[in-house]
Amino acid sequence: MVLNPFAKYCAIVAALLLTASISTGAEPKAGDVEWMRQPHPAPAIDAANTRNPTLTSQPVFPAELERLRQPHPAPAINAVNARNPAPTSLPAFAAELERLRYPHPALPINPPLALSVRVPTVDWPDSVDDLSETDQSDGSDQDTPTIDDTASADGAPPPYIVTAISSDGLILKTPVLPDLSLYNAQAARAKIVAKPVGRVGIGSMLAELSFKSFRGRAGGLREWAARQSSLPKVIFITGGYVTLHDLVRTLPKSAFEEAAKGEFIARLPINIRPGATLHIDNDVKVLRLSVDRGAFIVNEGQLFLTGTALEAWNEAEQKPAVFRDKHEFRPFLLSWGGSQTYIVASRVAHLGYAATKSYGVSISQFSPSVVRLTHRAAPTGWILDSEFYDNWYGFYCYEAEDVVIRNNIYRDNIKYGIDPHDRSRRLIIAENSAFRTKERHGIIVSREVNDSWIFDNKSYENGLSGIVIDRSSTNNIVARNQVYRNHSDGITIYESPDTLIWQNVSSGNGRHGMRVRNSTGVRLYDNIAIGNVLSGVYGHVKDLSDTDRNLRLDPFHQKVSMVIVGGQLVSNGSGPVSIDQPLSLELYDVDLRAPQRSLGIKFSGVLNVYQNKVLDILLRQRLPVVIKPATLTTSTNN
Repeated sequence: MVLNPFAKYCAIVAALLLTASISTGAEPKAGDVEWMRQPHPAPAIDAANTRNPTLTSQPVFPAELERLRQPHPAPAINAVNARNPAPTSLPAFAAELERLRYPHPALPINPPLALSVRVPTVDWPDSVDDLSETDQSDGSDQDTPTIDDTASADGAPPPYIVTAISSDGLILKTPVLPDLSLYNAQAARAKIVAKPVGRVGIGSMLAELSFKSFRGRAGGLREWAARQSSLPKVIFITGGYVTLHDLVRTLPKSAFEEAAKGEFIARLPINIRPGATLHIDNDVKVLRLSVDRGAFIVNEGQLFLTGTALEAWNEAEQKPAVFRDKHEFRPFLLSWGGSQTYIVASRVAHLGYAATKSYGVSISQFSPSVVRLTHRAAPTGWILDSEFYDNWYGFYCYEAEDVVIRNNIYRDNIKYGIDPHDRSRRLIIAENSAFRTKERHGIIVSREVNDSWIFDNKSYENGLSGIVIDRSSTNNIVARNQVYRNHSDGITIYESPDTLIWQNVSSGNGRHGMRVRNSTGVRLYDNIAIGNVLSGVYGHVKDLSDTDRNLRLDPFHQKVSMVIVGGQLVSNGSGPVSIDQPLSLELYDVDLRAPQRSLGIKFSGVLNVYQNKVLDILLRQRLPVVIKPATLTTSTNN
């Protein structure tokens, strides 16, 4: 027998939910909407048609099948709203799904209805299986300024030995910094391969591994369905080179539109598949990602923004989606493992919110379990000559390699300006200006971000520090930067050994010029710290066991050692140098003029006890001085 139209409709809805397969985004026809307004009799179902021979032991999706056995009133759907790409009320399809959740009068049907549908299943791993993906805090969370700035660690410090040493071991060869001339707009454009021509289509979000983390959030799937007025769909770019004009020619306006000459709006997420390239060039004045429709960009291939603009857009209010609340969805750009991202001479604004991988502009490897399935290389990219503002993070990366961030402006971003994270390597962060970050730091590298260079940047007027090296990030060079008027320190080193701080200027910061916590082998050469509220250079140890720090992810050692050679520590509020319980401190050829204190140069911490001897060796004898615990010195001599 043939099912009546309403039974057909219910079967189609259930099949879509089960197979995660949707159409290419055709808009509802007026006749279809009119039909949906009409009441329908309860379906008469032939028992012979209700069983699938291959699924007789267990019905597919029992709750949904039970729902299909019940009669339903006709759904009230606004025909205009069903066709409107930017709905102002609850979308028709989402309303229908919501209605179907409620109980209905029983309809006796025997035997129970089962659909003859085979459902493809893919047992993908959890989207977040690495705690570090969700723990994106930094060492400033464990700061207690009133304690850190004024008191030593628990327990009385051991006695110290102060001695003069030879300067031979303190000579620093000029550090070798990367050649920035290799990273420019011309070199980036030379990487574009415009053939073959790619393909554009619309498909389901539900079956895509690269979208799993966005579906898995609380209410995530329902949110995309409500915003899109359908089961969640994605614009797919595959097989070659594509521009926004190709998208306009191929897609309906409900998905993508050129609203005015050179002004484009995306109303669905865009996925650049491996092997594909999307080029947003200078023919594009702006690409706007619709907040109302839940648009964002996921790059798994190559993405080029050259001489253009990308921003989040509120269609209902016809204005940019400026930041209001960290939990409120805003579009974002995420480049996954194996991808390459090049942003050159462009403007990027109003992106991101506080959800995993949705921070703004992100370059991130997949979770460890997904990497084992995809075997994709670390993502990379160049960010050159561009401007970023009002983003949740100006820039974020995770397990990325060889990323270059050069000559950009990061201003008025919310949580961080530039924030490379977790096991990223060989990064170049140079010639950028990062300022007025509202909550935290202008530039920070955190959690095993190693073998990288941060040089010739300006970082100022940020909510906390100008530049931070954090959480076991080692073998990094911080050189020739200007950090000033930050609300906390100029340069901060948290739990990160073997860092070179060379020829930086740190002035007028709200706490210390340069601060080193729980870090050994930190070398400060030829730096200037002037006019900071507290110390020019401050070193200390701190027990972080009783904080909310995840000690498995972020271990620490209560040890600090520094070498301070050359430079000027001038007119800082609490004195030139303060250090508590150092494993060792070496000082040589440091200019200590113009103390703010009327009594002259005044050390604090351990140095206060040995100040006369330190100054005698350093200033009168003009020799290097080393301060070490007496127990360590005795043990070494023995």
